[in-house]
Amino acid sequence: MKEGTATMKLSSLLTCLVVVALAASAPAHSADRIAKIGILAPLTGNSAADGNEMIDGAKLAVDEINAAGGVAGYKLQVVVGDTQNQSADAVTSAIERLAGDHDLNAILTGYASGSNFEIETMAEQDMPYLIWANSAQTRDIIAPHPDKFPTVWSMAPSLDEYNTAMVPVVKGLLADGKLRLRNTKVALISSDNPYSKTIMNGLKKSFESAGWTVTSADLLPFGEIDNWRTFLAKVRQDNPAVIINTDYQPGNAGKFLTQFLEQPTDSLVFIQYAPSVPEFLKLTGKQATGVVYNLLGGTLNTPANPRAAEVIKKYQDKYGHEPGTYGPALYEEVMVYADALAKVGDPTKRSAIGKAIGDTHKQIVSGKLSFDAKTHLANQGDDSIPIQFFQIWDGKRVLFYPKQYADGEFRMPPWMQQ
Repeated sequence: MKEGTATMKLSSLLTCLVVVALAASAPAHSADRIAKIGILAPLTGNSAADGNEMIDGAKLAVDEINAAGGVAGYKLQVVVGDTQNQSADAVTSAIERLAGDHDLNAILTGYASGSNFEIETMAEQDMPYLIWANSAQTRDIIAPHPDKFPTVWSMAPSLDEYNTAMVPVVKGLLADGKLRLRNTKVALISSDNPYSKTIMNGLKKSFESAGWTVTSADLLPFGEIDNWRTFLAKVRQDNPAVIINTDYQPGNAGKFLTQFLEQPTDSLVFIQYAPSVPEFLKLTGKQATGVVYNLLGGTLNTPANPRAAEVIKKYQDKYGHEPGTYGPALYEEVMVYADALAKVGDPTKRSAIGKAIGDTHKQIVSGKLSFDAKTHLANQGDDSIPIQFFQIWDGKRVLFYPKQYADGEFRMPPWMQQ
């Protein structure tokens, strides 16, 4: 009996070893294979509202993909790098933390730094990198040698129309009798960062070329700005027909508008980007009625683009509030990456993933996405990614230009003489 028992135990041990060996040699199931996606986002500082929305948008897409079984045999997982104040040191540190994870083979962002210097690092690491802002900086880096950046692509189109589109839009409103202005004077102000400063300088040139008088073009240090009253005192003295603030931070924009309304002039007020962020409306409430802003690559939520309504509804259902620009943006970036991974089949084949991203042709929340091979920017235009002009009215964003996408009309702001 003892000898038989020993023989049985030996047989059982051998069987267990064979099972273990077979299990080790068997391919992993999709639940065991993880493809991590790094998200660079400013989770602390003045742009934290954007950063948190980026993470929420990315997670929304990842959860949806994983619930459907993953992609190419992989489940996706979001890992986050906080870019804080978007300084070079903070962005570099966040990238290093993300890139140190061997399961990470793609990085996505709305924006990481003001200059997009990190594009060089992504190219050196052969890292698929999708970005949704600062396209002028992206173009300046990539256009001289696009073949050196096969994995880097901008979901935002050229921002040139931020510099040029406003003058013809204002002229169109004047011609249609929807806007009445006392003069052709414009006052501009910006904070000292590449995005805002570039747009202010472009608008200055555009208005001057159209024969307008630029009464001021002031530049303030980048960061939190509590007091805009020195600039506004000069505005009240000059009484320009148009006032433009290109600082993109919603907290700053809210204070700017509140201080302007303490003693408003008979001027159209345009604020770059910030009014698109839900935080801006929370800060300003009904005071924001009449403010104008525009977006390139923003969510095109009209009947002509049902994709946007679909994504917004998913976001609202999950998080209980309406997104700004970067929730839908990061949702779409994850989907573009997932399409490329499905085509290539292996997340470690970074160059192939980059090429697949560059070949993208699909409808997204901001229009029809395809990429320019010379600049790696999304193509811009009414048949691709159009520029959109909005006016806030009673807490709602009214898209009034371009007309083929408009869901409402421009109205004279309440502080202007009717």
